[in-house]
Amino acid sequence: MKKILYTFGLFFLMACSSSQNAYKEDKNTDYAAKFAETITAENLKTHLYIFASDEFEGRNTGEPGQKKAIQYLKDFYVSQGIASPLGGDNYYQEVPAEFLNKNSRGTTLKDSENVLAFIKGTEKPDEIVVISAHLDHEGVKNGEIYNGADDDGSGSMAILEIAEAFKEAAKAGKGPKRSVLFLHVTGEEKGLLGSKYYTENPIFPLENTVCDLNIDMIGRIDDAHKTDPNYIYLIGADKLSTELHQVSESVNTKYTNINLDYTYNDENDPNRFYYRSDHYNFAKHNIPVIFYFNGTHEDYHKPSDTPDKIEYELLAKRTRLVFHTAWEIANRETRLIVDKAGK
Repeated sequence: MKKILYTFGLFFLMACSSSQNAYKEDKNTDYAAKFAETITAENLKTHLYIFASDEFEGRNTGEPGQKKAIQYLKDFYVSQGIASPLGGDNYYQEVPAEFLNKNSRGTTLKDSENVLAFIKGTEKPDEIVVISAHLDHEGVKNGEIYNGADDDGSGSMAILEIAEAFKEAAKAGKGPKRSVLFLHVTGEEKGLLGSKYYTENPIFPLENTVCDLNIDMIGRIDDAHKTDPNYIYLIGADKLSTELHQVSESVNTKYTNINLDYTYNDENDPNRFYYRSDHYNFAKHNIPVIFYFNGTHEDYHKPSDTPDKIEYELLAKRTRLVFHTAWEIANRETRLIVDKAGK
């Protein structure tokens, strides 16, 4: 009970802190920059130390730790007044065991859930910008907890901060023109199962989905960038939409100035990361995607992927990049053009 009270108290204090920000009407104000300021390393660290704690038992698909994780996500959205697209108090898209086991890599799984939250667009509410990350990890193996702080606690907590920033904008009368869906998917480690289920059973028609910005591991530094950590790998931005790539580049130049590394975007790259995270289930339906990724490291898929090893200032900066990209796509006059489908 003390842990539950602490969690709700934490949400309350964070909400109060955010709501104290006042944004006066000024045509010269860059509101994207203003609301991006609510994304902080401190908030990300507070969330991640809970989400990737031993209490969550590695968030294995369908297991008790994963149920604690989805409750944490739901509690956050409720505390922030961010609605569910499913209506009322239901933030969970049920993913039945029958589907999971039919599509898994030989593992027997229990019923699981995707978590969905939603901010309705002010002008083009039927057009949906999806921001996704997977909430699951490897669970407990041989008595050791695989906390999954970077994979993908970092992406899951980034979405919470992005959602809060969009909510602050909406409260200030600057809500996005297009709707934004915050999608936490289950079963990624078992074969991209939660995102597969969502794209086969979408809450919103896939033809109305503008893009998917997928965040999977953005809290660490890989060996190739030890001496220059101001980077992020981008994968897929130009695969289906030239325009999405251009928006991504221009937003980064204007706001974050992160070195965008396209090494893994190469069709000939042997790692084939483009096919290995949840964005791919959207790309298969000709929905433009960006996969944000820091690369693998010595703690990848090991019990040592713990929250004390996360670079929180860098995580916040990368999260702001995703927010700015989503903000631009959600607020631009025209929908992204898909000009490379089938190529």
